[in-house]
Amino acid sequence: MAQMNMKEAIRDAMRVELERDPNVIIFGEDVGNVGGVFRVTEGLQKDFGEDRVMDTPLAESAIGGMAVGLGIQGFRPIAEIQFVGFIFEALDQILVQAARLRYRSGGRYNAPIVFRTPFGGGVKAAELHTDSLEGLIAQTPGIKLVIPSNPYDAKGLLISAIRDNDPVFFMEHLNLYHAFRDEVPEGEYTVELGKANIVREGSDVTIIAYGMMVHTAVKAADELEKNGVKAEVIDLRTLAPLDIDTIVASVKKTNRVIIVQEAQKSAGIAAEIIAQINEKAILHLEAPVLRITPPDTVYPFAQIEDQWLPSPARIIEGVNKVLEF
Repeated sequence: MAQMNMKEAIRDAMRVELERDPNVIIFGEDVGNVGGVFRVTEGLQKDFGEDRVMDTPLAESAIGGMAVGLGIQGFRPIAEIQFVGFIFEALDQILVQAARLRYRSGGRYNAPIVFRTPFGGGVKAAELHTDSLEGLIAQTPGIKLVIPSNPYDAKGLLISAIRDNDPVFFMEHLNLYHAFRDEVPEGEYTVELGKANIVREGSDVTIIAYGMMVHTAVKAADELEKNGVKAEVIDLRTLAPLDIDTIVASVKKTNRVIIVQEAQKSAGIAAEIIAQINEKAILHLEAPVLRITPPDTVYPFAQIEDQWLPSPARIIEGVNKVLEF
């Protein structure tokens, strides 16, 4: 085992797949000699050459279009979008072309592409750099959506994503790149796409989260336990497809649910989970399912983002509401 932070684990996953499969290639803005704006791809161009790890112009639509073309020709592209807020220029290529390719061609072609992009708040970044835009992806059939919360999962999920024959949108929280180190196996291993992880067992309430919010939820659960409340924390890991079976099993055990997301409240992952819980497990609920989210506003400027983002205190307040209902 090696000690890695999330950035190093993601880089190691790409290194494993570059060595294993000559059809894996990486491209994006400054991913080559510079190693990306966060140095996630640092050293890969030196080790694998400019034909395997290459810089592109500052044109997200071109990055997306090249990924689709290469995917059709048998390559496995890893296309980096430098920040999630820049995906709007590439949504046609990602969601209209890549996500629909298998359907449009009657299975003749597929798009084994990974679109990597950093996102997430708490780092005082500039506008469009931190927005949580996973809802745009999750609503589109034909593309998988992955958001890891720790280095071990990040490496295993990324390897699975690269080997998948359908496009995968892989979001990496900025605040987790250097947050902590974890034991990560050297060499290859996979974490199954579409499978959530129960990171903390509990019996009184279920807290569902993903990405950075998993750690916020665990902090809240630690505080709740001091008052005798045992919270179960589920890390979704993959948001599309959603592991509703794990969620329903937890609902049947705890009978109360809180969902935490960093994206704005309306039309997000939390709303979809609530709808599916209502369809599959409403008779097991002892209280309405609550969402702990930011308000429906534009992502705020850095001076007030800490007040805008969900916090352990807000999660605890929500848990107390469902317990007292």
